[in-house]
This record gives sequence, structure tokens and C-alpha cells, in this order.
Amino acid sequence: MDLSAIRLPVAEDTKAVDALIVRRLQSDVALINQIGHYIVRSGGKRLRPLSVLLAARACGYRGTQHINLAAVIEFIHTSTLLHDDVVDGSALRRSQDTANIVWGNEAAVLVGDFLYSRAFEMMVEVGSMRVMEVLAHATNRIAEGEVLQLLNTKDPDTDERRYMEVIDRKTATLFEAGTRLGAILADCPAAVETAMADYGRNLGIAFQLIDDALDYSSSNAELGKNVGDDLDEGKPTLPVLRAMAVGTAPQRQLLREAIEHGGRERIDDVIAAIASTDAIPYTAQLACDYARRAKEALAALPPSDATAALAGMADFAVSRDH
Repeated sequence: MDLSAIRLPVAEDTKAVDALIVRRLQSDVALINQIGHYIVRSGGKRLRPLSVLLAARACGYRGTQHINLAAVIEFIHTSTLLHDDVVDGSALRRSQDTANIVWGNEAAVLVGDFLYSRAFEMMVEVGSMRVMEVLAHATNRIAEGEVLQLLNTKDPDTDERRYMEVIDRKTATLFEAGTRLGAILADCPAAVETAMADYGRNLGIAFQLIDDALDYSSSNAELGKNVGDDLDEGKPTLPVLRAMAVGTAPQRQLLREAIEHGGRERIDDVIAAIASTDAIPYTAQLACDYARRAKEALAALPPSDATAALAGMADFAVSRDH
């Protein structure tokens, strides 16, 4: 199932989310409008808001609040991107200059703050303490994940457990919150809510694992960023950690030095070292395991086009090439 087919059951909902995002980005501060629209309209798969829409419909929800919450999830995600790019010193995202390169770090951080606060304004409008509890907890965990990643930066002794903890908090948490919200809106039993949260968490981990594998196996044009960016920023992701675990002594030394000092100037050697091990297949297989768990969680839902699309999203997360 390709992404267009996955979106089909919520096509009208998706249009409504896009319109709401544009409307709620409006501010009487011109720079906020410029940066907000720049990053929101810069592309991206919009999988997080899509997962909210599909989860709500798959759980039988027939209202419209999922539109608002899907936009909230996208605003939170966009805010984290703005902050991430400043922290990482990134220059390219989705094949275009990052906002911090165009407008500077200060503006990017402050507009990221605006998007966070606008997201909380919108979640209050839903009028559900449970919704606010889930999203407040999620944003807190995402921040923890960012700090944990910072602690791992330039540390070649980072292990797989520490890496997985980062992506669980930093990436999977927002997927988990979004799909849980779909069940909450539909007043599902606790078991179904838990199943939907499990689906989102496993989907998010699978998605990030493939992202990290693609960082060493795709071209710049496909990824919309520079190959090896994570390593150049000192981030030890799973393909590098696995290659260090099973590679030769010279390969381990090369990768340790790349983590500690940045690996841009020796990226070809790094990619060759990773390719000579099972690091990419190992990472991809782990992603497939998480995607399988995501699909297994959908057994709690009745069959529907939306449920089938959620299963298709799990498959898409691990089969994509960008």
C-alpha cells in the first residue's frame, strides 16, 4: 500500500487538517508567519497527523475533534524540528535550507516556541483533561529524549539500549500519543486505548530505525539531507553501533573517531565500513520486527478501511527508500 492509498480513507479529513494548519499559523508577527509557513509547507510525509486521523476513524470516531488534534500533533512535531536543527547545527532538511540557516538560530527557536504554545492553545479547545494529560506527558518525554540524545552525542561508548531509549522517547512518543488520542476521542475501552498506543509506539520506532538505516544507504536527493549528517553531528545511531560491535578492529577505530570528531571528511570510508557488516540489514530487520508488532496491535480493532490503512502505514514505514 503506497502513501496515497493509505491516505484515501481520511482524504477529506486530511484536507481539513491542512486548512486548519494554515489558519492557525496566522500571527500578527510577520516573521512567525514566514518561518511557520516555510517549514510546514516544506514537504514531509505528515505521517503523525495521518496516524491520528486513521486511528480515530478506525476506532469508530465520527466527530471532528480529531482534525484539531492532528494539527496539534503536527505543530508539536514542527516545533521539535525547528529546535533540533538549531541544536544540531543542521543546514538542510527536506531538500531545502533549514529555518535556522535562513533566519538565524534565535528566530528559529522562538518560532518553535510559538508553535508549541499554539499547539497547547488548540488542545485546550478540545475540552478534555485526558487529552491534555496525554499531550503534556508526550511533550515532556520528547524533551527528555532530546536531552538523552545530547548526552550520547560524541560518545562512542553509547550502546544499543541507550540508542533505543532515545528514539523511544524522541520519535515514538508522538506517534504513540497521536494514536492513543484517536482511541480516547472514540471513548474506547482501556484495552483498545492501550493497543492503539502500542501501535503508535511500535510504528514510531520502526520509522526511526529505517530513517537511521537510510542515512547510510540513500543519496542526498532521496533523503532531502546530507548523507551521514547524524554521524557528522556525533550521533551514534544503530547502523554505526552495530558496525562497531561486529566490525574489524580498524573499522571500530574509524567509527569511534568519526563519532568523537565528526565523520564528514571520511564519509566514504564510514559507509564502506558499515556496508561490509550486517549493520544495515540488522537495523532494517529490527524495524520490521517493530512494524510487525504495530500490526499485531491492530487486532483490537474491527476490520475497516482505516484499520487496513494503519496496517499499510506500518508496512510503508519499513519499505520506503526516503
